[in-house]
Amino acid sequence: MADPFEVRMRFTSLLHHLNASTSSALKAASYALKHADYSDDLHSCILEQLERNSMNNRANIMYFLPALCDVAKEKGEVSYGRMMERDILRIVDAVAPEDGTGAANVKVVRKVLRGLEGKGYLQARTVGELEEWIGGRDLMDGGAVSPAQALLPDQAVQSLEAAVLPTAMRSTPHSTARDAYSLTSGIRLDKRQIEQRIEEDRERHKRAREGIWAVPQVGMNLADDAEFEREWEADSDVDEDDVQLTKEEAEERSVALEYEEPVVTISAD
Repeated sequence: MADPFEVRMRFTSLLHHLNASTSSALKAASYALKHADYSDDLHSCILEQLERNSMNNRANIMYFLPALCDVAKEKGEVSYGRMMERDILRIVDAVAPEDGTGAANVKVVRKVLRGLEGKGYLQARTVGELEEWIGGRDLMDGGAVSPAQALLPDQAVQSLEAAVLPTAMRSTPHSTARDAYSLTSGIRLDKRQIEQRIEEDRERHKRAREGIWAVPQVGMNLADDAEFEREWEADSDVDEDDVQLTKEEAEERSVALEYEEPVVTISAD
């Protein structure tokens, strides 16, 4: 049996190095599932990292929760999902605190909550109450959008071209990050953290666009093609008119081939 302290330290390291890639989330989720005997301790690690780490890392851990629930569900492990549901209020408050330091994470929280609701990990009533509870946390100073929020939306393109920044400040991502940092009041963000968040949001947005047309494959049997079945159901049933139209098109093609002039090749001899 593995040493509990070693398991905690390893899992804490995996949480600390989470990023926008799917592989990092799956690696941490697989490790948590491998050591499901310590699920209580590993869940406490998640809460500790949410309350201690930077805004970017808190967002990455929030995105990690659905992956953990999915992997655990596939293996029949329900403890992680139950503990997440039990402590969801604490989780949300850690990712997007009321003091405004996590204003840029409010969109992340809403997106993940809706995803958890869609997968059945959270009830619709719970999600609705949480969204109402965090309402206004992405606003500061009586309703003004915080510079951090304007600079760090879900889509990286918007973060580089945010209307809140003057045109002269949009020359490069580096100058934008530097000037936004100097203008930020109440939230002190390091330039490196800003640039990292922009890149991670861009990566997530790209993966979301890549998966728009993806059809989830149910089960491991490759003979059951989910995409083929969807297309088959979408097409209308073949009737006599379709058969007749196919015959007519085949006859037209055969006639066209008969009248097609052969290509004459002239020899150089």
